Amino acid sequence: MATDTTRDPRQWHEFGRRLRDWRRRAGLTQAQLGLRVGYHHSLISKLESGVRVPPAGLVDRLDDFLGAGGELVALCREPAHEPDPPQRTLLSVLPGAAAERAELAIRFWPTTLPADGLGCPLHGPVECPVPDLATARDLLALIGPGRTPPRGTEPDLTHALTALLAEYTRLSLESHSDTILESVEWLLHALARLGERGEPAPAHVRLAAYFAAIAGRLRLHRGRRALSMAWFGHGLRNADLGGDVGARVRLLAELTALARLDGDVDTALACGRAMAAADPGRAWTATLADLALARGHALAGDDVECLRHLAGAERGLGRLDERDRLEVPWLAGSMGRLRVDSAAGGALRDLAALTGDRALARRAVAVTAEAVDLVPERMRPAYLLLVLRLADAHACAGEPDAAVAVAEPVAREAELAGRATISAELGGLRARLGRRWGAVPEVRAFTAEQRPHTTWP
Repeated sequence: MATDTTRDPRQWHEFGRRLRDWRRRAGLTQAQLGLRVGYHHSLISKLESGVRVPPAGLVDRLDDFLGAGGELVALCREPAHEPDPPQRTLLSVLPGAAAERAELAIRFWPTTLPADGLGCPLHGPVECPVPDLATARDLLALIGPGRTPPRGTEPDLTHALTALLAEYTRLSLESHSDTILESVEWLLHALARLGERGEPAPAHVRLAAYFAAIAGRLRLHRGRRALSMAWFGHGLRNADLGGDVGARVRLLAELTALARLDGDVDTALACGRAMAAADPGRAWTATLADLALARGHALAGDDVECLRHLAGAERGLGRLDERDRLEVPWLAGSMGRLRVDSAAGGALRDLAALTGDRALARRAVAVTAEAVDLVPERMRPAYLLLVLRLADAHACAGEPDAAVAVAEPVAREAELAGRATISAELGGLRARLGRRWGAVPEVRAFTAEQRPHTTWP
């Protein structure tokens, strides 16, 4: 049904007043109603204030969803031309590349979902078929510039996008993760354009949040912190628009890493608190929030709060139930142990560096060594980072010889890795060793090694 943009504005105020009445009768906030009908809460607010004409088709949806019995439709009955497109968070300017087409780097392609723990955003954790790779490529080409997928292709397209998300999540942890950046950013731009041409599918909004987390992480690896922040912000808007608590928590966890790299204690702690508030009923969100808060308090030199949250993370890991393991399989088993130990080692090392407490440093050595042993071979960048962190923990414990012995075998590889986080660990280690033990021959040789100038592509 088209809506009349020429009518008396007072009549639109009456429509807005009645829409507000029906929404409140349903016990919904503006944000919740917007999610149900596929529009941003800012549009619902403008409709209720009478300052915006409803888009064509939305009034019928609102009337039906709120059970208004045709009252809202009757207030907008006369036909007229369609208004301007509504405001949606998907329409904001996106960062990164905007290539006409990117080659999709794929090494492993599943036949069904869930894949690597990622279930179908349309149908949940039940088994869903994934189109074969050739068909998937054809479907993904339909979301390129100027293309619109035909009706009926959404389930297959969604399954293909989810399989691709599983693949890119895995590849983003490996050594050649830079090879997928162009593809990830192309997909994000394509999904945004798809939202501009029609109703944004809720499943695609949620998937875009997860792809944005990958894009932000890859930009951070390159040292492009502003672009990284932009992608994380875009992801958080999509997570909120899609009502996806899991995506929100993961994006906030990525933001805490960026804040720590910048030495921004306040932001690191604020993100940790937001993670804790996202869904206190989930053990896995509480565990990740405790780890983020422990690292934030460590940077602030607050040993009491740091250790309290580390203990909370340990308890949370032990409380994971079947729902948690379905939602975040990477937090169960050895991978969960790796995540907790690596974060605990980082927090204890940071705390020891600030306080000079060598007992804390020795604890950091022990827990980081355990984390190093758990890193899978395919996650070489994580291995390099943790080995350098282990060496730095030895330095904080007053053991420069052990620090050099641990770091020296991987130093050159770390220099060439092209990752900002690894470079920061190596730079911090060399600076600490040089300040305290620069006269020791082994230390002098290690800190004086020629380091190539890093150019971030």
